[in-house]
Amino acid sequence: MRELTYGEAVKEAIAEEMRRDPRVFLIGEDVAEAGHPFKTLTGLVNEFGTKRVIDTPISEPGYAGIGVGAAMTGMRPIVDVMFGDFITLTMDQMVNQAAKAHYMSGGKIKVPIVFRTTLGATRRSAAQHSQSLHAWVSHVPGLKVALPSGPYEAKGLMKTAIRDDSPVVIFEDKMMYRVKGPVPAEDYTIPFGVAEIKREGRDITIVATSSMVAVALGAAKMLEEAGISAEVIDPRTTWPLDKQALIDSAKKTSRAIVVDEGYERYGVTAEIASVIAEGAFYHLDAPVKRIGAMDVPVPFSPVLEDLTVPSEKMVFEAAKALCRKA
Repeated sequence: MRELTYGEAVKEAIAEEMRRDPRVFLIGEDVAEAGHPFKTLTGLVNEFGTKRVIDTPISEPGYAGIGVGAAMTGMRPIVDVMFGDFITLTMDQMVNQAAKAHYMSGGKIKVPIVFRTTLGATRRSAAQHSQSLHAWVSHVPGLKVALPSGPYEAKGLMKTAIRDDSPVVIFEDKMMYRVKGPVPAEDYTIPFGVAEIKREGRDITIVATSSMVAVALGAAKMLEEAGISAEVIDPRTTWPLDKQALIDSAKKTSRAIVVDEGYERYGVTAEIASVIAEGAFYHLDAPVKRIGAMDVPVPFSPVLEDLTVPSEKMVFEAAKALCRKA
């Protein structure tokens, strides 16, 4: 199978959906001629023109509102918020309008909109460009939230999001845009709410999101050398969440760790750990362990920044402790 980078997979998904459906358009800052700050959209404006790949002034609330209004009137916009940190500026449009309109209209209004944005630290971008805020929107009824962990997921989840009649927020890890992986050339989608077992195991379950899937798989290799068989699961969407897959795996292994790059406090790890604890309580041999980002603003200093993000070694040590291996 051919290989694409994560960024190429995202662009291919958007381009194919724009060809398939003339109602799909892209709007945001530097999405046209500049091709996005991470160059993931380069060339789209040449094919689709400036009426479907729309550059806007620096006003996230303004173009998010345009997107929500367009979706309510039958279009299928992709609103690009280049850094996830700036979804703070779109919260009214996203949380109070897009997420609520279908419910408050008694089902008469649909809002088929995709908010495309980023998460992740270790790019040396300092505290206002390095946050992972997906827990915030996962908290809101009416929004679906996807976190692609590789190029295959980046394309499949994006296509599903664009075809969905509900508002979807996709968080792409900005450190993964050059990561390569197999991506089918034919059309495919990945259903929301269906987790994938990335690696089978029998001693401990590691649930990991986004770039933390690679961290978990790296830790699983280290654990194998230590005589521990780890199962790695990627939920792929934090909402809807495939609760049964997580519970079934924890029942099988009897131990679980949840790894996510968002803040640990009140974060995605807390929700998933709760699901496992409630659903697999009588099968667990140890409390569910959570590993998230350190509870501090992300430092600019590379040495300090790296310490705030979960690492393979952290997961390895936590798994060994849960399995009571020295």
